[in-house]
Amino acid sequence: MKKLIQLEEALLFGLGIYLFSLLDYAWWWFPALLLVPDLSMIGYAFGNKVGAWCYNIAHHRALAIGVYLLGIYLDNETVQLAGVILFAHSSMDRMFGYGLKLEQGFKFTHLGEIGK
Repeated sequence: MKKLIQLEEALLFGLGIYLFSLLDYAWWWFPALLLVPDLSMIGYAFGNKVGAWCYNIAHHRALAIGVYLLGIYLDNETVQLAGVILFAHSSMDRMFGYGLKLEQGFKFTHLGEIGK
């Protein structure tokens, strides 16, 4: 099952790359911005509960899709870019086994414990 989830997430990451290709940005922007959503981990400086909430908001694909669609509605490529980066980053994380966080601590995710 783990390999199937990884394959699904790899395909979704590919979708993120495709959606980025539709935007009028140089390709170097994609890798430059890809890890920006991980700044949400700063929330862990305020405890596991706040950290999990901050991390999960920045890594939730529904938010990413909503931001992307808002960018389409507003005809704003910068907002679309933000949505694509959030989407691609979330897929990349899940492909590597980093899921949405539980409040017990950073290593506890909806995909299981990191490192097991």
